[in-house]
Amino acid sequence: MKQKIIQISGFIFITFFILSLSVAATINFTFLYSFDIGYLNISEYVDMPKEQILMNYRILLDYLNTPWIAKLDMPDFPSSARGLFHFVEVKKLFALDYLILLFSGVGTFGFVRYLNRRQQSWQLLLYFRRGTLIPLAILLALLVSFDTLFVLFHQVFFNNDAWLFNATTDPIILALPAEFFMHSFLLAFGLIEVFLILGYFTTKYRISAPSR
Repeated sequence: MKQKIIQISGFIFITFFILSLSVAATINFTFLYSFDIGYLNISEYVDMPKEQILMNYRILLDYLNTPWIAKLDMPDFPSSARGLFHFVEVKKLFALDYLILLFSGVGTFGFVRYLNRRQQSWQLLLYFRRGTLIPLAILLALLVSFDTLFVLFHQVFFNNDAWLFNATTDPIILALPAEFFMHSFLLAFGLIEVFLILGYFTTKYRISAPSR
């Protein structure tokens, strides 16, 4: 019974570690937004050069990522009280993701060592192999019906409609089109798939490598 609880807890740790790591990597991958400024013609929508948009975006990211930055002040994008409230909620989600990443990382490390000591690393192969199917299914769903999933995401993580920005009072929404968020979701679940594949082949190599 104890071993079963450890195994279930361990795989939960791995799942949350891969998920939170993929989210953290995606939200800090500023190259994606830099690319989308040109690809989605964002400069034309906000009538602002790319460098200026990126400066404001980095200010927003710094605010969302840094606990001790208590005030959001984007020089070229004024925000309403409603908009600022939403960003406070997003900031809390960022912090939650980093906490999950930290604790699940420690749990994952301990679980992998536990399996190694018992020579049961083969269980990781089953987990990684089966797990690769889930991100692929979600990626397909994102491509087919992103708008529905995007709304569902906000309904799950926010208990209000403050995320429905008004471009007049919160012009930052013009610089953050839905297509950018779709690309971010695709990147996040793409990374999950990559981490699962890497986990599979890394584990397989370790199991098959001759001990010294």
